[in-house]
Amino acid sequence: MGKPGEVLLVGIFDCIHEVAAALAFARMSDSAYRVETTSRLAQWRIDNLASCTYRKSDPFKMGKWNWHLAVEKNRMLFIKLYPEISNLTRDNPPIASFIIRVISSVGDRKALIHPEIIDKQIKNNDDFVWAIEVPLTGKFIIDVEFLDLKITFPDGGDPCSIWAEGSTLKNSDVTALSSLGRMLTESIHTDIIINASDGSIGAHRAVLASRSPVFRSMFLHDLKEKELSAVNISDMSIESCQVFLNYIYGNIAHDEFLTNRLALLQAADKYDISDLKEVCHESLLEDIDAKNVLERLQNASLFQLPKLKASCMRYLVKFGKIFDIREDFNSFLQCADRELIAEIFHEILAAWKGF
Repeated sequence: MGKPGEVLLVGIFDCIHEVAAALAFARMSDSAYRVETTSRLAQWRIDNLASCTYRKSDPFKMGKWNWHLAVEKNRMLFIKLYPEISNLTRDNPPIASFIIRVISSVGDRKALIHPEIIDKQIKNNDDFVWAIEVPLTGKFIIDVEFLDLKITFPDGGDPCSIWAEGSTLKNSDVTALSSLGRMLTESIHTDIIINASDGSIGAHRAVLASRSPVFRSMFLHDLKEKELSAVNISDMSIESCQVFLNYIYGNIAHDEFLTNRLALLQAADKYDISDLKEVCHESLLEDIDAKNVLERLQNASLFQLPKLKASCMRYLVKFGKIFDIREDFNSFLQCADRELIAEIFHEILAAWKGF
């Protein structure tokens, strides 16, 4: 029998050995399900897959989603790739392009390669299944090279790559516009006051000057706006003026735009903001009806909007709606511009000649 100290030492070594063995087993168990990733590449090393068995990997991150690989071996080997179930996957499933291979990790490392997958939407574990008839034995690697991952947006449009330059720029634009919007709504370092007909709003000279050559000219020259740090826009209500500034700062809502189109058109023409004028022009073309056609025609003439004028003329004359609004049309003739009246009658005469 050994000395007490020796017995104690042997006992400690035995404990260490058992712990080491347990840790080694745990590492082996962990590594059996772990997928290694780098950049756009994922690899799952499988050391032993018995016949008639199934194995699913631990989740691994690629793009915005967590993914799983799964293998099932029966008479054939089935390989699956799918995103983990989550709110993100349900609301915005990935549209994936990838190359997947099975590589023997011993010997000459022969590889089986699936035909390249392009823009395949994958929601669940049945959306991509690769059935391999060639029997595989021993150690092998499942290698997935992600070529692209795309998402769709709630407002429609083409899918957008999460890795593409355009996505980065779009995210940058959204962040910048959000910050500009906060500068306006929270009055962050405002340095000029916009006086509307029934209220005032703080704004920023630099933003206004960058969007409008008229504002830029105001602030450069020795005018009262430069001296008083104020701009009077007395022909706009505070509501319309706020919407006008929201557009300039890239923070306009669609419903407020629709409600204030005519006021925005007038402001766009007055302050030479061509993109806003064109947006208003295109929008006013979309919903011409008997109630607004004469007002639209008047504004088309006033602000030189040829497509809107032509559409209003066609609505009134070619489609005969002028007869449905006779009283309104007669009132319109009392105050309309003479040149516009002449154009209308020219269109009427041309239509009559066509019959």
